[in-house]
Amino acid sequence: MTQVVPDRALVRALLQEQHPDLAGLSLTEVEGGWDNRQWRLGDQLAVRLPVSDRAPGLLQKEQDWLPTLATGLPLPVPVPLRQGAPSELFDRAWAIVRWVEGQPADRAPVTSTGAATVLARFLDALHRPAPVDAPVNPPRGLPLDQAGPVDGWFELIADHPYRHRLRDLWTAAVGAPAWTGPPLWLHGDLHPANVVTRAGCLAGVLDFGDLCAGDPAWDASAAWVLLPRGDAEPFFAAYPHTDDALVTRARGWAVLRALALIQVGQNGRHRLPGGKPTWEPAGYAALERVLDH
Repeated sequence: MTQVVPDRALVRALLQEQHPDLAGLSLTEVEGGWDNRQWRLGDQLAVRLPVSDRAPGLLQKEQDWLPTLATGLPLPVPVPLRQGAPSELFDRAWAIVRWVEGQPADRAPVTSTGAATVLARFLDALHRPAPVDAPVNPPRGLPLDQAGPVDGWFELIADHPYRHRLRDLWTAAVGAPAWTGPPLWLHGDLHPANVVTRAGCLAGVLDFGDLCAGDPAWDASAAWVLLPRGDAEPFFAAYPHTDDALVTRARGWAVLRALALIQVGQNGRHRLPGGKPTWEPAGYAALERVLDH
């Protein structure tokens, strides 16, 4: 794999080499991202170049599945529009995708009172039975008892006054009845940095690299991870797959996913590789919302 660190000049050269009709458009690097670096291309497109070892597989998954899935989704998503082939300039496949306008929700949180219904409609459209060859992405969408050891996650909040209540919510979720329906398509990574907002409204969903099939409770945990305080109840009222067991499982996943946000945020606060400081407050806010119910 290439050790070249992509920059604006390389992206421009790749466009001139493989997509010359787009090479004259404006090019602006977009901050953020772990696996891919991204540049906005003109007003309606973006260029994504993989930089991590796992990134090429994530991009390929989006190329394989997202164009078909996107046709039924009620929010804008970064649909792959063109492919970039490995070359002497850059020896990994890359992609040109639809640009989704908005600010990442870890910096501009969802505040609209209508966001619960918007998210419910989006997930209802996405959560369709998946084909037998749909990707599996543990632990996303699997039973909670397959999440592996969780003690380390709870150590992150050893000083939190409600740490025992949060652990009890996880334990209850593990003991809830499992999903018995067919594996459904899941986004797989709905957290504040993977959605965008405009004026507080949910305006688009990004990064389908963790797309997979399984229990919809994984994605439904976004009711606490993404939405404003008090919006979980209207979300589940509008979401068709809701039952008591799904809500319990989703709440458990929300606890664990909030802890993951806190860990990444703490790493950012300490300037460790891969850390993102804006994720820590987003994680604590999600825990507070979970505790409301």
